[in-house]
Amino acid sequence: MIEPELYYIEGDEQFPGNPLPVLHYRDVLNIPWWFPATRVKQLFRQHGWSNNWTNGIYTYAHYHSNTHEVMAVIKGSTVIWLGGEEGVTVDLIKGDVLVIPAGVAHLNLGKEKDVICVGGYPGGKDFDINYGKPQERPWTDKKIYALSLPSMGPIYGENDPLLQVWGKTRRQITILNETEIIL
Repeated sequence: MIEPELYYIEGDEQFPGNPLPVLHYRDVLNIPWWFPATRVKQLFRQHGWSNNWTNGIYTYAHYHSNTHEVMAVIKGSTVIWLGGEEGVTVDLIKGDVLVIPAGVAHLNLGKEKDVICVGGYPGGKDFDINYGKPQERPWTDKKIYALSLPSMGPIYGENDPLLQVWGKTRRQITILNETEIIL
């Protein structure tokens, strides 16, 4: 099992971010040459991540407030930006998978079609697109923090590190919130 790299993306004035980390599974998928998108979609659907798409990665900053997102690189490579002004760059190559929590802005720093990905959403949710405009918040923040965690991870299902990492983070947030109420 490939352990993912974690990127913690805090919010700023423009983008909400999320205390749940982005998970980057490097070179986790052996992308077949024959119908690669179909095979990756099957894997994601098997683990409850559907409403799948095959496309490049947008070259403008955006985030989703009503669902988390997975994307697997099936062709090419690029560099993406995660977060707002204090964000991070991430190199993506064929076989990489990125799980982006709701609220985390992302954009392709290369050309949109330099990379082809298969994406999906837990439970097949329809996604919204937000651009970091002032009128989006605080409404989007409320939707982000009301989201439940996925029941399975997109790669390893019930054994996916996502469940442990996000579950632990969510428990820590709950403890902190309860402590603030007591104080």
